[in-house]
Amino acid sequence: MRCVIARFPFDLTKSGVEDTMKGIKPQPVDGQSVLIGRRRYPVMQVGEAITRQDRRDFSAREVVRAMTLLGFACRALPEAMPVRAMTPLQTASAMLGAPTRA
Repeated sequence: MRCVIARFPFDLTKSGVEDTMKGIKPQPVDGQSVLIGRRRYPVMQVGEAITRQDRRDFSAREVVRAMTLLGFACRALPEAMPVRAMTPLQTASAMLGAPTRA
């Protein structure tokens, strides 16, 4: 399949991408990711490996579009739940602990 990434055309196949990523250890995922085989790779790492270009030369959107068209599952990192601050009463209660029976 012909994909354009960073204004350059690439002829990519699903098996070709899998072969390229076979020996590469996934970096920690902190944004969008692609599931290749059993491993989850950051989108930018995959783009860098398959295009042999610097990550600054293309966008994550271009790589996600190409990987989705090839049949790979792409996901965004779920947002973390906001942490609620405890009230002074809750803080004091936590510090005292649960009541014990004598």
